[in-house]
Amino acid sequence: MAKLYEHSATELAALIASGDVSSREVVQAHLNRIDEVNTSVNAITVVLRESALAAADLADRLDNTHVRGPLHGVPFTIKESIDCMGSATTYGVQALENSMPHMDAPVVARMKAAGAIPIGRTNLPEFGLRLCTDNPLRGATLNPWNAYLTPGGSSGGDAVALATGMTPFGLGNDSGGSLRSPAYCCGIAALKPTTGRIARASSIGPMDFGMASQAMLVDGPMARTIADLQLGLSVLAGRDIRDPRSVDVPLKGSDTYVRRAALVTHIPGVELSAVTLNEIQRAGNILSSEGWEVDEAQPPELEEVNEVWGRVLSIDYFHMIRTIQPYITRDLFHNMMDMCRMFDARDLPNSEIHADRSRLTRLWSAFFERYPVMIGPNWTQLPWPVDADLAPGTGLKLLLDTTPFVTPANVLGLPALALPTGIKDGLPTGIQIYADLWREDLCLQVADIIERDVDTPTPIDPVG
Repeated sequence: MAKLYEHSATELAALIASGDVSSREVVQAHLNRIDEVNTSVNAITVVLRESALAAADLADRLDNTHVRGPLHGVPFTIKESIDCMGSATTYGVQALENSMPHMDAPVVARMKAAGAIPIGRTNLPEFGLRLCTDNPLRGATLNPWNAYLTPGGSSGGDAVALATGMTPFGLGNDSGGSLRSPAYCCGIAALKPTTGRIARASSIGPMDFGMASQAMLVDGPMARTIADLQLGLSVLAGRDIRDPRSVDVPLKGSDTYVRRAALVTHIPGVELSAVTLNEIQRAGNILSSEGWEVDEAQPPELEEVNEVWGRVLSIDYFHMIRTIQPYITRDLFHNMMDMCRMFDARDLPNSEIHADRSRLTRLWSAFFERYPVMIGPNWTQLPWPVDADLAPGTGLKLLLDTTPFVTPANVLGLPALALPTGIKDGLPTGIQIYADLWREDLCLQVADIIERDVDTPTPIDPVG
């Protein structure tokens, strides 16, 4: 019989609703798991023990005459760049160690309204600016599969907490792969939603960011199963007046689409590993067996899309990085400045960059008319050693060579889903699933089909 911490959020909600277990039992089981393994991986930075148990007791006192949300009594964790009242939004930097929000972020408020219970805050790199999870305030989060390899970032704390059974559900965010990268490295699932699908806001200044964040930064769900991502999206989606980008759009799109998927097995400028190619082909075979037409195809102008991502980023980040220089490590500062210089957009008008972005978004949407779903790699590299991204002379190239199929979702605003597919050579494997704007339902539908035929690799005990 599975231990409580091994269950998905959806399963736990059903167990609590049926009365088979109490919310206190579920929360206590996850607190016990945190006590057991967190010292080995340093994923959860603040344990909300007392408030979580009090909320669980309150949840258990509500009888069936009260309206219960779909996640009633289920614990969840929150990245330290998302506001949760009663705990600091640190962004992983010393200067914000006591930065206390006076309102929950929209995603946290909606999780609470659905009955879920915050159980802990999770680690991230400084200001979320790396694909490795480490900072001087909280220390390094370790990959539970291999402590010498990056757990990914910047939502690495939640990914590791999920992978080791310390939480059944996590909240992270993503402007350049920060949900999907740690999901791949740790063997869990994550959904980067269409920009505007899930509202993002903070009660801690600055309230408004530049165009790069407005265009590319989104909050999203992390879990171990596709059912949990689907439930999470239904809870989190929708407009909030604090986020001018957010909109109310139906979660299900038209059923009049061709069941045709594109397999992306070639990325310009990089060579995919045999492991990654095998997982992409396996996903295609699974869909073929379910009646889908599957072709190998290339999305339009992938190299130009990545160039535009870098230019959009550099518009804002060149000046932002200089502002936060006193609060981040020297290596990270130099790495980010080198990236901004590489994509230097100061000699280009914003209108030209965003016109190109709009053109490319239109081209990709036309591609999705022919191929409603696209399956390819998450990372184009296998997980690399901790801090390899900061290595002088090679780190920046490694970073950019790792994410050319990740960043299009951000710069074009598209939904993308990271799906674990099993274990190879002691490490999790995975793929990434894309669809057109507002078609998270297609990402989830295809992921559900594939998930039935692959092994879910987590939760695991951290490897010594």
